[in-house]
Amino acid sequence: MEMHEIRYFLAACQTLNFHRAAELVHVGQPALTRAIQKLEAELGGYLFHREKTRVRLTDFGLLMRTHLDEILQRSETAKKTARSFLSLESASLTLGVMCTIGPLRFISFLNAFRERYPGVEVTVIEGAANHLTDLLTEGTLDMALLARPEPFDHRLRAEPVYRERFGLAFSTGHPFETRNTLHLTDVQGEAYLERINCEYGNHIDELCRNIGFDIRSAFRSEREDWILAMIAAGMGVCFIAEYSANHPGVCHRPVVDPEIIREVSLVSVADRAPSPAISAFAKAVTEHDWQTAEA
Repeated sequence: MEMHEIRYFLAACQTLNFHRAAELVHVGQPALTRAIQKLEAELGGYLFHREKTRVRLTDFGLLMRTHLDEILQRSETAKKTARSFLSLESASLTLGVMCTIGPLRFISFLNAFRERYPGVEVTVIEGAANHLTDLLTEGTLDMALLARPEPFDHRLRAEPVYRERFGLAFSTGHPFETRNTLHLTDVQGEAYLERINCEYGNHIDELCRNIGFDIRSAFRSEREDWILAMIAAGMGVCFIAEYSANHPGVCHRPVVDPEIIREVSLVSVADRAPSPAISAFAKAVTEHDWQTAEA
């Protein structure tokens, strides 16, 4: 059974005249007649009573009309959906974003992407880096913005997006505010606020132990906004990436010697073919000017 045969049959149902039906679907009457005969042979029964002065649907034809009309409608809906999907008029993607990424810089990108592709619906799922990696490999996420001090798993493809320095965040008016850079050892003697989900936490702890001291936490939280609010309130300091220290009353100075840099990458599963929406998003991410974007 072919779709054109169904269209010819439904046109004949509408007109009850093979000549007018042929005109309706823009074919010759012999072609329409042959298609309907072929359909009857395939279905196993006559669809029309062919009389000298008119054509009438058989009971079998009436039954088949309902089913074949539904098939045609589903086919047209599928074609429309496919066109919308491939042209990005109506598509979706699910993106994972590390909870340690500063939202303002990323939101400015999302706004620009929405203006360019208004038909793409983006769902953002926030979480810790390891959790997002699991969701990515499971297929729950299409892509994720991630950073980690060690290389990514070989099953993943990572495209670098931007780099940012780690430093100490502290409240306005703190003595650190008079300095341009800080050192790891400057955290000694300060009340430390630990970000539980920081993907560089163990890496920074190891750097500190290598130069002879351990960081002692005064408070720990998995909520980035709580940590920033406590910093602004003067309750302590925290190692944090520069673009994430975007809270009123919070200052940031980069740490040098050693300098700690995190590279945020757009990560996807290496052997998974991307949809048009995913390809468009990935291209927009790599073309965006992240370094000068408003933070």
